[in-house]
Amino acid sequence: MKVADIMRTDVKTVDLDATVGEAIATLSDVHVSALPVTDPRGHIVGVLSTTDILGALSETTEPEVREQLFEEPVRDVMTPRSRVIGPEADVLDAAREMLRLDVHRLFVESHGRLMGVISQTDIVAAVAGAKI
Repeated sequence: MKVADIMRTDVKTVDLDATVGEAIATLSDVHVSALPVTDPRGHIVGVLSTTDILGALSETTEPEVREQLFEEPVRDVMTPRSRVIGPEADVLDAAREMLRLDVHRLFVESHGRLMGVISQTDIVAAVAGAKI
């Protein structure tokens, strides 16, 4: 089975210059734990996850500094170099890559364009549905 067979294609992105507050609203609205961060040409330049946000919040106990985080650009909090895989890759190879990299998802790219996302949950669902 190929990644393209089970990946989700309705991927919401966040702009590199968006604020962390805007990204948090998007994460909440679409019920995901991470968003690919894109540059003005639409290329993935990183990923912003709830782990990144919680990490930034935990760096201080001062309420004023925490409040300022919501106005910071995503580029200051994101993890650069998002992990990607091609749509024609085997799903089991994607699973191995997620385990090797200790990530929960891989964004799917083809010729530099975002095509979708595959997560550990997607793979487990495919196994449970006897698709793999």
